[in-house]
Amino acid sequence: MSAVLDIVPLRSLVAVAECGGFHRAAAALHITQSAVSQHVRKLEKVLDRPLVVRDGRRGRFTAAGEALLAEARRILTAHDEALRRLGVESSDGVLVVGSSEHAADQLLPEIATALRAAFPRRQVRFRLDRSGRLAQAVDNGSVDVAVVLSSDRSAGAASAAGAAFAAGGASAAGGAFAGRLPLRWFAAPGFRLPPPGEPLPLVVFDEPCALRRRAVEALGAAGREPVIACEAAYLAGILAAARAGLGVAVLAGGGGRPEGLAPLSGLPPIEPAALRVRVRAGAPPSLAAVAAAAVEQVVAGH
Repeated sequence: MSAVLDIVPLRSLVAVAECGGFHRAAAALHITQSAVSQHVRKLEKVLDRPLVVRDGRRGRFTAAGEALLAEARRILTAHDEALRRLGVESSDGVLVVGSSEHAADQLLPEIATALRAAFPRRQVRFRLDRSGRLAQAVDNGSVDVAVVLSSDRSAGAASAAGAAFAAGGASAAGGAFAGRLPLRWFAAPGFRLPPPGEPLPLVVFDEPCALRRRAVEALGAAGREPVIACEAAYLAGILAAARAGLGVAVLAGGGGRPEGLAPLSGLPPIEPAALRVRVRAGAPPSLAAVAAAAVEQVVAGH
């Protein structure tokens, strides 16, 4: 068999899916956008079929692309776990940082800057995914530190994170509290809310999803009936469906507005989501504290 699926192009392909496009994938992988495009073209040449096609200003995965994406995730997980089991780590190795897609735009620049300053000899690589999968990746050691959304609604202060890390709390099941992510309603420009008494179409992540539950609860408490218009596994699908006018979506509201969407008024406010920082067992002791400080700085500004 002469066909070979190289690890580096596969990592770029997964990043395109998880980051919602080539530009964000390049930023997460710390390479150029043209390099990401070349990696995808290399995979297309191996399979002799298109994997990602242009859909307006964005990319859309073909059926072949979706199939390879599922295989790529399995290959990369096996590859990274094998290296870790073999002890292929050093002081100048790669730090794998996970982040919930909801918080990526706001948190990644700060976290990247902080970690590169604290660990100048180490390459920082990002993985954007659902919080549940990131938590599992931290537990199995394929991600070094992750910022995840939590369903926890108990009161807390961001400064408590430092004490928790000092006591080893960040490696516990729930991680250490590091602040709260503001949430807002967004929809396509010109989207009109149905009148009171009529169902409100929602664009949501498939279950389990803490933000989905908060949206439904907030609408129910305000006497509005939600109806699920679209479910998606990743943020790219949520954004595409909302831009198409299928319904309203709950997204991070502390930074700039998502491209092609506008904040939506006239709906009940949503309680901010708790952010927690988790680190794998055996990670550098200062890793969690550095990541938490970066998260705290971002959320404090909002």
